Amino acid sequence: MNSVILIGRLARDPELSYTPNTQSAVCRFTIAVDRPRRQGEDQGADFIRITVWGRQAETCDRYLSKGRQVAVMGRIQTGSYKNREGVTVYTTDVVADRVEFLGSGNGEGRQSGSYQGGSRDTFAGREPSYGGMTQDTGFSAPQDTFGGFDDMPDTFQAAEDDIPF
Repeated sequence: MNSVILIGRLARDPELSYTPNTQSAVCRFTIAVDRPRRQGEDQGADFIRITVWGRQAETCDRYLSKGRQVAVMGRIQTGSYKNREGVTVYTTDVVADRVEFLGSGNGEGRQSGSYQGGSRDTFAGREPSYGGMTQDTGFSAPQDTFGGFDDMPDTFQAAEDDIPF
């Protein structure tokens, strides 16, 4: 199984390009992922290259910027190439299947538009779509679904029932 989940902040703005033959969108960016801190050591970070394809790539380019926190789900892909000196350089990237925007970042993206910040990012009142899939994480219920605070009891009431575990 080849699966990875990362949470980190963009180390620089994403770069969008299109493949020459099929004109498929590809977005590349690097995220800084904190390492676990050990006693007496400074906090370290790993800088991991992320590749996103298709419509999700265009969304990432439009709304992400340096410093923005994201969650990335995907797979690890390795490769190699020869540099100008003829030395083989080995690469490790994460090819993202899903990118979730976390927090409010440092602004409202690189372009203005229907982006609306909040505890979960929404685009014109709907969850963002990634690769044709709409996110359904349970956080998108309308506010009035939960009712007002008038329905809440004034005090905590302890239950006398036994807990079955």
